[in-house]
Amino acid sequence: MGRLFGTDGVRGIAGQDMTCELAMDLGRAAATVLTYGRRRRPLVVLGKDTRISSDMLGAALAAGLCSVGADVIDLGVVPTPAVAYLVMKYKADAGVMISASHNPYPFNGIKIFGGEGFKLPDELEDQIERLIGQGRWRLATGDALGQITHCATAVRDYVEHLKSTIPTSLDGLRIAVDCANGSASATAPALFAELGADAVIFSAAPDGVNINENCGSTHLKALQDYVRAHGEVQAGVAFDGDADRCLFVDANGSVVDGDFIMAVCGLDMLQRGKLRRATIVGTVLTNLGFAKFCEAHGIRFAATKVGDRYVLEEMELEGYTLGGEQSGHVIFRDFATTGDGQLTALQLLCLLKRCQKPLAELAAVMTRLPQVMENVQVSPEGKLEFYNSDAIKAAIREKKDLLGDEGRVLVRVSGTEPLIRVMVEGQNEAQIRRIAADLALLIKEELG
Repeated sequence: MGRLFGTDGVRGIAGQDMTCELAMDLGRAAATVLTYGRRRRPLVVLGKDTRISSDMLGAALAAGLCSVGADVIDLGVVPTPAVAYLVMKYKADAGVMISASHNPYPFNGIKIFGGEGFKLPDELEDQIERLIGQGRWRLATGDALGQITHCATAVRDYVEHLKSTIPTSLDGLRIAVDCANGSASATAPALFAELGADAVIFSAAPDGVNINENCGSTHLKALQDYVRAHGEVQAGVAFDGDADRCLFVDANGSVVDGDFIMAVCGLDMLQRGKLRRATIVGTVLTNLGFAKFCEAHGIRFAATKVGDRYVLEEMELEGYTLGGEQSGHVIFRDFATTGDGQLTALQLLCLLKRCQKPLAELAAVMTRLPQVMENVQVSPEGKLEFYNSDAIKAAIREKKDLLGDEGRVLVRVSGTEPLIRVMVEGQNEAQIRRIAADLALLIKEELG
């Protein structure tokens, strides 16, 4: 059996991998581990996205928490970063989010935050996993059982926090906002309206099964088409299902991804003395063009493993203030303990208003090198066999040698889906497309 926790919590198909029994056990184990040695009654905040399975899994998890004596504050539908913020504001011991982020609706997951708003380190996740395997926890009885209360102010408290992160309104900006039929549907319309933006809201009518369906940060075409067709729109912004990431499109409909967002905001922070130690943290997937941008502007670039948790760990270790991923997870450490799509959107939109320049002009500070991504569907067993395949290892070495210093090849196992991800980067787009296709075909033949 593989590790239960991936790079972003526990995730799988609801009712198949993500069962009520697993959710209940996760609640029991998490409450036991995170409150060990504490005398007061544990308190956990619980949020969810808009998937049809989120109510089911949330109820099971809350029952597990209550069964070991933890009280639960049910936040309702909120973004993942709202849980990270509210766990601190409400002085809770832990926070839990029911979400599978950008995945299609059949998937769901459980993300756990400690009392200081940070995702759990590997060591604590391992303790929770071991405890689930042993089934050893003390069940409460009588008046020691936990209770559930429903919080009516969670969305309002979070929206007010987001508004406090920028010094001005967004009056005069006309934008298009894609909520992915997910958690942002509960917060973004009020947020942008109250800040004065003229915002056209898309995909904010969740029905349980339409989250991320041809919308949001993983499906930008509708947003791009709208922005191109309406010349008065200065930018479009798209969130993923739990709104912890965002991507932009400029007035021409061109994508402004996480690398560009970090370049634009990082340069501005450097010029204002807000970029601590003149460093931005990214990952091994960050485009080589970003590294060249950093070098040209005297900024140090630090790369970590893929996953915003690893970006944050590096930021905390060295005291950096900006980091993130190409996918749109961007961490502004002065304001948040995790990636926050709406906070990121506000920071860039505020800069856009202050500079009075088109987004395309701001994004021109960085030149993106051609990069090709291929996702290969494999079985769970195939994911494990990937590390033992000599044929795949040899092919990767061959392609790396072919590119030399002019590019790179990165092949990795997804931490959240049954996929092997192939990334090839280089100067010649036709060449890297061939390389990516060849590797994807070989992986499918070997592991599919």
